[in-house]
Amino acid sequence: MTSAGLAVVTGASRGIVRASALLLAERGLRICLLGRDSAAQRETRALCARATQPVSFFETDFADLESVERAGLLTLRECGVPSVLIHNAGVITRAPVEDLSVAAWNEQIAVNLSAPFALTRALLPAMREQRQGRIVFVASISSTLGTARHSAYCAAKWGIIGFMKSLAEELHDSGLMTAAVLPGSVDTRMLEGSGFPARMSPDDVARTIAHYALDAPLAHNGASIEMFGT
Repeated sequence: MTSAGLAVVTGASRGIVRASALLLAERGLRICLLGRDSAAQRETRALCARATQPVSFFETDFADLESVERAGLLTLRECGVPSVLIHNAGVITRAPVEDLSVAAWNEQIAVNLSAPFALTRALLPAMREQRQGRIVFVASISSTLGTARHSAYCAAKWGIIGFMKSLAEELHDSGLMTAAVLPGSVDTRMLEGSGFPARMSPDDVARTIAHYALDAPLAHNGASIEMFGT
């Protein structure tokens, strides 16, 4: 796949998808970041801008589906149709089921599962018209395993795989593809407090994401790529 085009990336303030955004920028893609404004987000924008054209940013609340849909439509109007869409924005609250609040459950389902659906739905018609594009979900090894104190997070991540695989069937023979990367223990802030040691770096995962976003054959449509680390 050509390296020219626009990459829309969510949740790139740090970690895996900051590294992914930088790799895509180095490959020559224009970058549009969606997320909350923060010092870390601004640093990501500055780093990407050194490698590519000016970086676009639209503030987005991923717990609010209307905000997500607005960001998608604003992206199309201001930046154009993406050739790459990376879903990464995520949140986790660790607690036993009996202590997990309904609000915490709803937030994790909204941010980790419903927001990727809403953004995909907003951008997909335009991507279909251009008959090329890659949609990559940053899922988790928690998409295949259950973990104590992670019930809402695991439920959302299992759900995103079901969504991705159904989307893959709808994208058959469209010129588009979708896939999910399922990393295990990555040396990021989200791993803190999990009880698991880091077994890979953000760059390890970012290189995998960039491969499926740019270079992998369309025959990988619907693939779930597990990464267990070393």
